[in-house]
Parts: sequence; C-alpha cells; structure tokens
Amino acid sequence: MTSPANTATGPGARTIRVPDDREGQRLDNFLLGQLKGAPRSLIYKLVRSGQVRVNGGRAKAERKLEAGDEVRIPPVRLSEVGEKAAPPKGFMDALDAAIVFEDARLLALNKPSGVASHGGSGISFGAIETLRALRPGQTLELVHRLDRDTSGLLIVAKKRSALTEMQALMREDGGIAKRYLALLTGRLPDGVMSVDAPLHIGLRQGGERHVQVHRDGKASLSHFKVLERRGGQSYCEVRIETGRTHQIRVHAQHIGHAVAGDDKYGDPEANKRLRDQAGLRRLFLHASTLEFALDGGREPYLLNAPLAPELIEVLDRLA
Repeated sequence: MTSPANTATGPGARTIRVPDDREGQRLDNFLLGQLKGAPRSLIYKLVRSGQVRVNGGRAKAERKLEAGDEVRIPPVRLSEVGEKAAPPKGFMDALDAAIVFEDARLLALNKPSGVASHGGSGISFGAIETLRALRPGQTLELVHRLDRDTSGLLIVAKKRSALTEMQALMREDGGIAKRYLALLTGRLPDGVMSVDAPLHIGLRQGGERHVQVHRDGKASLSHFKVLERRGGQSYCEVRIETGRTHQIRVHAQHIGHAVAGDDKYGDPEANKRLRDQAGLRRLFLHASTLEFALDGGREPYLLNAPLAPELIEVLDRLA
C-alpha cells in the first residue's frame, strides 16, 4: 500500500492511495493531513475547482473516502505557507504544557479559555493546528469541539479507529459522560435542577450564531447541581446528556441564572460586579471530566482537567 507522500513543494501532481486507517474520513480532512500548513480555504478552493480528483473524478469536500481510493493532489507551494503559518513558539509551548493525558490512541488537552478548537473565521491557529505543528509526524484529529471561551478537556484522536469509535460514542445516549464546572449568577435552588429545553441555532445580522430555547429546536438536556455558594453566586457541577452548541450557557440563561462572565447570553451588570469584585474576566465554564470506554466497553477512560488558576482565584475572592 502506498504510504502518504511528503507534503513539501513538489514539481507536479501526485496520487495518494487512501490507507486502511483513513477509511471513512472526509476528503477535506484527508487533504488537510496531506497538505500540512495549508489553510482550510485553500483546500476547499482546490476541491471546488476540480484540481483534486478521487478515482479520476471530481468529488465534494464532504465525501467519505474508502480504503484504496486514489486521490489526486495538485502541486501546491506550501513551504512559504508553512513558514508563515507556524504558530508562535510561546503558544506552542503553552499547549504542549496543557496536555493532561496521552496514550497510543488519544490525547487530552486542558484547553485554555480564548483558544479556538480549530482555526477559521479570522483565527489563524486553533488547538488542533497547533498540536499538529507540535507533532508534525503524527496524524491528529479533533474528536469534538469546545467553545472558544470555554476551558477544559478537548480530546484528539491519534488513530482513525479511535476517532471513529469516539464519534460513535458521542452519538449514543450515555456513550460519554460529560461534566462541567460553572459559576452561575444568583442563588440556584439546592439539589439537582434538570433543564429539558430544545435548542435552535439562528444567525444574527453579520452571520454570528445565536442559540435560543425554541420548540422547533433539537432536544437538549442539562443537569445543574450546586456544589457551593460563593459571594451570593452558585458554583455548580453541570452534566449534559446532549452536546448542543452553547447548551450550558443557554440553559443557564433560560433558568434565570446565567453563566458568570458570559458576554453573549449573560447578565452585563452581574458580569461587571464580578469583574470588579473578583477579577472575573472570562467565561466561568470549564469542561472538567469525561468518562467513557473504548473497545466495546472493555477499556475504561476517566479523564480530568484541573480548573484553570484564574478561576480558582475568582472562587477564592468570592469566599
């Protein structure tokens, strides 16, 4: 079987035979792996223009590849792109230090707040691009995404088989247990408050995504449990049974106790008070724990990411 060719600048087009462990991968993601440093916009342009061919024919970016497919990749000058696109060394070092777990199949990152899961929409370097720059010889694929402002566990697959199994678990009810830590404004009632409210993604003027509770939305279920009272606010554990965009933030807003520091769905006055009183300058939402099992349930994983130091400081100041 043909091994993936070198991605450096070449004189002409090359043909790559899709290896067995790439079975089921989307064409655009396969190309991103072959053309290291190429922006996603260039990948889509190459596909749309017909310069990329699969088994001799045109193909769409979302096409799922099969083992043995032959993908024609046109000549692309990447050396300059790669040099320009290298993430800053300090940023690479910070993400390298944020890796909290790794084995042969998975890598878990304690993603800092403010770092996007992947590049795009004006963001040059997301977590996955930076990890790929750190590990140029490895194949790394995002298993899921976290909001840019949310910190915590971001899982990356190092093998295609692990990616496929993890994504299947994410589609299953209870396949992956997800727990978050959040500071909600005001006094949430004791016990567990379950929020079963469908969420719909709309677009505001300018194309910004805005999520709201709406009867035509997708089923969404969150469970909020108060762990401590801090300065009149509620420090909570949140379990989610679905993984909708901005789910915790919108459900918290829906019950009248927005996530502290949320400048999109939150309470501006409460956010200002917390900024002045406790130094909170970010969204207080952290993906703390993921629990699941691979190999058909035979290989259990319990992954944890410690709360970011700046959030611990906020809690200390509110005590």
